[in-house]
Amino acid sequence: MGWFGGFYRSTIGRKVVMAVSGVILVGFVTIHMTGNLLAFRGPAALDSYSHLLQSSAVILWGIRAVLLVAVLFHVHSAWSLTRDARAARPTRYARREILSSTPGARTMRWGGVLLLIFIVYHLLHFTTGTVHPDFVRGEVYANLVTGLRVPAVAIFYLVAMIALSLHLSHGVWSLFQTVGVSHPHLERGRRRLATLLAIVIPAGFAAIPVAVLFGWLR
Repeated sequence: MGWFGGFYRSTIGRKVVMAVSGVILVGFVTIHMTGNLLAFRGPAALDSYSHLLQSSAVILWGIRAVLLVAVLFHVHSAWSLTRDARAARPTRYARREILSSTPGARTMRWGGVLLLIFIVYHLLHFTTGTVHPDFVRGEVYANLVTGLRVPAVAIFYLVAMIALSLHLSHGVWSLFQTVGVSHPHLERGRRRLATLLAIVIPAGFAAIPVAVLFGWLR
């Protein structure tokens, strides 16, 4: 792997890779959330949007390949950094006091695991239809409503969005520091951007299962 292999083996290298892959994933979920909200305009709008995305196999699979690589690097970076941190201190603190932390920072690890499980389920649910109760290929709006009409599934989606909110609140803020954008004058802007994304993106996704459960999307 040449220079990249040496760079990635370093701690700072993996942190940078995790930050860059995080930017790619944040960009994707923002676009994905915006597209999903077309469901509120009716079946024609959402289905047309889906057909547009799938009109070019080269572009579609290119995007999927980039996302897959981003997810793999993001997960591996997080896992290996956690492993190294634990190896550096094999004996736990006798007493641990949290002096300054946020819910997002404290839940990054288990929240990341939950999101990984959710991604796998989401793909099996709406992409392949493997775990969908009545999957019809090409009928995106119908699949969305039918799939989220099951209360347990809708609740799982909502719990995953809480995890996503916590993950974004800390991840977006910390990635700026990782890539060197950490001037004190920019601190307020970083916090506001992280908070904004942590509210808007999960809320946009959560609006769909909530609307299905209350019968606003039929």
